[in-house]
Amino acid sequence: MSVNMFDITGRVALVTGSSRGIGNAIARGLAAAGATVVLNGLDPDRLEAAREKLAAEVGAERIFAKAFDVTDAEATADGVAWVEREIGSLRILVNNAGVQHRVPMLDLDVADWERVLRTNLTSAFLVGREAARHMIPRGEGKIINIASVQADLARPTIAPYTASKGGIRNLTRAMTAEWAASGLQINAIAPGYIHTEMTQNLVDDPAFNSWILGRTPAHRWGTVEDIIGPALWLASDASNFVNGQVVFIDGGMTTVV
Repeated sequence: MSVNMFDITGRVALVTGSSRGIGNAIARGLAAAGATVVLNGLDPDRLEAAREKLAAEVGAERIFAKAFDVTDAEATADGVAWVEREIGSLRILVNNAGVQHRVPMLDLDVADWERVLRTNLTSAFLVGREAARHMIPRGEGKIINIASVQADLARPTIAPYTASKGGIRNLTRAMTAEWAASGLQINAIAPGYIHTEMTQNLVDDPAFNSWILGRTPAHRWGTVEDIIGPALWLASDASNFVNGQVVFIDGGMTTVV
């Protein structure tokens, strides 16, 4: 093991949903620690803009982008195969792609339920499985699934999101049960309320903002930077005997009533 257990220089990482928000922050953190990073998203223009920005920070030779639909099994297989063929052996996968949909359950359209589950949960299964097909024969690999405090908590109007993140928690355990013996470490990060584009409307809501500050022992919203350190730990040799865990990054929200 290296003296610096957090050094991931030269390791290839794929981060889904990484053109903005938490995924982009994790990609930046992995790149800063030396990884070769492949960004992923659906919007080619936004993805390319993200690639250019990160490449300007750490060097274009280590930053790549591949647009593919993580909810499509064939597209996912092709995308991961492209990474293996064109960039190198995939060592780190971060399953971050996700969406939110706020509607009371009695009014929730089944199509919207299925879209959220497909984007947040099925995608992690599809991309994780394709990555594992390559990682298992090599006997090493890190898979980090992005869950949420909603893996353990629930709020009105976000039923499909809550169900999908609870699913991520147990998908992480299922992956561990099947792949840990092959040298893979599969864990999840569960962010609390993080200030991003997705949550900006909540930050701007005085009543909700006040509730978050009062409900969180740290008395603040999280930032995307708060996610980087734990992600780097789970992506590095420092976590080589950590498996099947869900790490809550929530300022203490899930530990108090």
